Amino acid sequence: MLIEEERLAYWINNFYGYGTWNARIWFIGYEEGGGDLPEEVAEKFNYLYNGHQTFSTLCDVREVYRHVAFRQSGAKANLISNHYEYRFDRSATLHGVWKNLIAFAHGYRKEALTDILTYQKEQFLLPDAGREALIKLYPLPCPHNHGWYYSWLDLPLLGFLKSRTLYEEHVYDMRIQHILENMSAYRPDVVLMYGMNNITRLKQSVQKFFPDVSFKMVKAIKQLMPQYHRADLGATTLLITTQLPALHHNRIETGFDWLQLGRTIANP
Repeated sequence: MLIEEERLAYWINNFYGYGTWNARIWFIGYEEGGGDLPEEVAEKFNYLYNGHQTFSTLCDVREVYRHVAFRQSGAKANLISNHYEYRFDRSATLHGVWKNLIAFAHGYRKEALTDILTYQKEQFLLPDAGREALIKLYPLPCPHNHGWYYSWLDLPLLGFLKSRTLYEEHVYDMRIQHILENMSAYRPDVVLMYGMNNITRLKQSVQKFFPDVSFKMVKAIKQLMPQYHRADLGATTLLITTQLPALHHNRIETGFDWLQLGRTIANP
């Protein structure tokens, strides 16, 4: 399946993530996951291009995933046909990052955390529930190895895709402006930006949009709290951290207690 220039451009300009802007808790990841296979990327682009989202809305992750075929090998290869079944159906697998986002949300809402997988399947990011949104600072799906496969595409009108640096520079201002405008308009209770590697620039962008805001850095506590930068934007608490809510190379000593972080932010 070919990646078409017009559909890729439409994705860049319209895809901001999953859930609803009305959600009380926003998670903002550095970029959209996936991207190992061009077929998977093309299926996402095609879904959006066919009229399932506009600039002003977020996607329903369950509907997107129904349109993305499951191509991984392993024990579930013959049992699962698409990503919806992989993450939300009866044989769903717990997502390594989502489980910690779910824990953070439960901690912040002062809810008991019981069955994370059931919550992932039945409630996480449901647009109608308005509980969480998962937004992406950068839109293009990229694999965990951070490879930049888009440079191989022959897309004359999208020359900025020749390198990740050019791409990020090209889209950053538009996307952070739209995110901050919506943050001001919808006033979520808490926004957690995670896995960020451009902390200084992000803080400058926030302070340009909210001139009276200042940040406080909170130091890490090993295996308990990640280091993060906090700003209070009126009704919204903004957190920015370089940490990804997942274990690094599956080593337990690289993790943090995201449930406790949520509780701490709710009760500073």
